[in-house]
Amino acid sequence: MDLSNRTVIVVGGGSGIGLGIARAALARGARIVLGGRSREKLDRALEALEAGERGRSVAVDITQEADVVRLFESVPEVDHIAVTAATLAYQPIREFDLEAARRAVRSKLLGALLIAKHGGARLRPGGSITFTTGVATDRPLPRGSMVGAVNGAIDCFIRGAAIELAPIRVNALSPGWVDTELWDVIGADKASRFSGMAQRLPVGRIGTPDDLGHAAIFLMTNGFTTGTVLHVDGGHRFV
Repeated sequence: MDLSNRTVIVVGGGSGIGLGIARAALARGARIVLGGRSREKLDRALEALEAGERGRSVAVDITQEADVVRLFESVPEVDHIAVTAATLAYQPIREFDLEAARRAVRSKLLGALLIAKHGGARLRPGGSITFTTGVATDRPLPRGSMVGAVNGAIDCFIRGAAIELAPIRVNALSPGWVDTELWDVIGADKASRFSGMAQRLPVGRIGTPDDLGHAAIFLMTNGFTTGTVLHVDGGHRFV
């Protein structure tokens, strides 16, 4: 799982799972490029990672095609791309704000399309793209209908993309409950909910960004894996 002399773009790398992927790539010798909407947040992440000359950042909104084009023009030689960026929307169906639903679709599904459209041609031989779905596809939370629906669409998209972009490999990570800033957005009582879920999960704990980082490196480096959703959920689908 060596990434020496490889360049890895992590869109959404400023925090959470994306930061875990960037950390894992750095640890295996990669050069990293963090992408996201906030340059300041990305630069703070690079400082925390102590990336030095092996890290840089590019401000990009993956819902905007011109931004995605500019991202890949600024990084002409890429080996692997990981995408964790998303604008999620948790609302009851009967009260769902249509614009919030559109933002969720644009950020996760149409963003994936734009990354595949413009990134696929930039990847060097042996390259890969890893998107992110989530356990909500199989076990949606109350108020999480759109999150589950968009995740399910990514499940389908990667299979088509794996055929069209071959020999570039296209896969997805499907996280379970992971201790990230996302839970602050959801507005849940994180400590008590994590404790209850940890007792239910077969592994006995909540996931960490580093768990997902390790799994992403597998998808980048295993040359015989494509069109696959890798579930890294502690067995959440079964409880």
